[in-house]
Amino acid sequence: MRVTLPISELKPGMFVDSVHKQRADTGVKIKSRGMVRDSNIIDKLSAEGVLELNIDFDLSEIAIPEKYQVEEKKDRNKPETTKLDARERRRRAGMAGEKQQQPRRAKKKAQESTEPTSLEREFELASQAFELHNRKIQILYGDVTSGLKADVGLINQISKEIVESVLRNSNAMAILTRLQDRDGYNWRHMINCAILISVFGKYLGLSQSLIQQLAMGAMLHDVGHARLPQGIVNKQDKLTDIEYKAVKKHVVHSLGLVKGEQGITPMIMDMIINHHERIDGTGYPRGLKGLQISKAARMMAIVDVYDAMTSERPYQQGEEPVHALRYLLTNRDKFDPVLVQRFIKCLGVHPVGSIVKLTNERLALVLAGNKHAPTAPHVRIFYNTKHMHHITAKELDLSSPDHDIKVIASIRPLDYQINLSRLLKDHLLA
Repeated sequence: MRVTLPISELKPGMFVDSVHKQRADTGVKIKSRGMVRDSNIIDKLSAEGVLELNIDFDLSEIAIPEKYQVEEKKDRNKPETTKLDARERRRRAGMAGEKQQQPRRAKKKAQESTEPTSLEREFELASQAFELHNRKIQILYGDVTSGLKADVGLINQISKEIVESVLRNSNAMAILTRLQDRDGYNWRHMINCAILISVFGKYLGLSQSLIQQLAMGAMLHDVGHARLPQGIVNKQDKLTDIEYKAVKKHVVHSLGLVKGEQGITPMIMDMIINHHERIDGTGYPRGLKGLQISKAARMMAIVDVYDAMTSERPYQQGEEPVHALRYLLTNRDKFDPVLVQRFIKCLGVHPVGSIVKLTNERLALVLAGNKHAPTAPHVRIFYNTKHMHHITAKELDLSSPDHDIKVIASIRPLDYQINLSRLLKDHLLA
């Protein structure tokens, strides 16, 4: 959505599409387009006589001011068909023919709505969608590895479905990121990052259009890996200097695969280019520092490293989430410390889908975080560690003053011969 506003209301994080009005006595017509990174840019525009600007909030990093939101709500009520281009309408029409596992009308209504739903109800939809998304992205990754272009339309559609699910219930999709597939890391990383950054964006209160761009940027941030020699991508030993230089070229490959494609916004391009930049200037490809790196790219850096550290790979056993969060927290010179703190509050010290050991000799599945007590989530107890057997499930809020039960540690499911996928289905599917 584009809004015309006075220079006095311009804020860092807004994307200037064009100058709407300028003082006549300035002599030179100012043409400016781009993200406002700091107040110095605002002062410069004001000094050059700019009075009003056209702001594109679909590309901005902050939400539309409340007084302008009435127009946005009216726009949302327009028929959906008027907002779609011919290519998108054809693609949606084609997808309508896919085989549905539930009655079409009921499932379509549930997927298109962003009204809040229960964890159990959303998990049923999310788990089916998650498997379908993984199969499609695996095929896409293989196509790109073979030299074909990336299907950006498919990426866009999957991103939208992920965002809609997250907006209905943040925990359902987030739980699925805890499922591990050692041989499918390359494409699961794309989906996991899209889910995690959508959850993070929702927590930060960003608009749906911004979260959609974040999700699509996350899906595409590493797609260039498919164009690298796969022997390097999956190498178990430490990379040589030459191999590391080759890996860093995935940024250029990613750009080449998406540049000029429909639906690729400046924010998405920025995330692809800059997700390996670090605030101390040690990142690549340009060695940007501090606020030279956009908020979207700083968010992407956090999510990218978190999922990479916690995922199983052919050459790596995944870290427990608490260790990855601690790494991000202690490297405050590389990752935005404010965003890291908010990311930890968003996920919780023990993210949903984790299995934790409690002080009462029980194992529990984390179902929801606790914003006010990140170390005391809402859990479902299911296993007796003393007698080594499953027990009748019982839900418990670990932040409640009615008991003194606490988390001792996160555990790996295989340490107790637990199949996490089966456990989730048993406890979250009716």
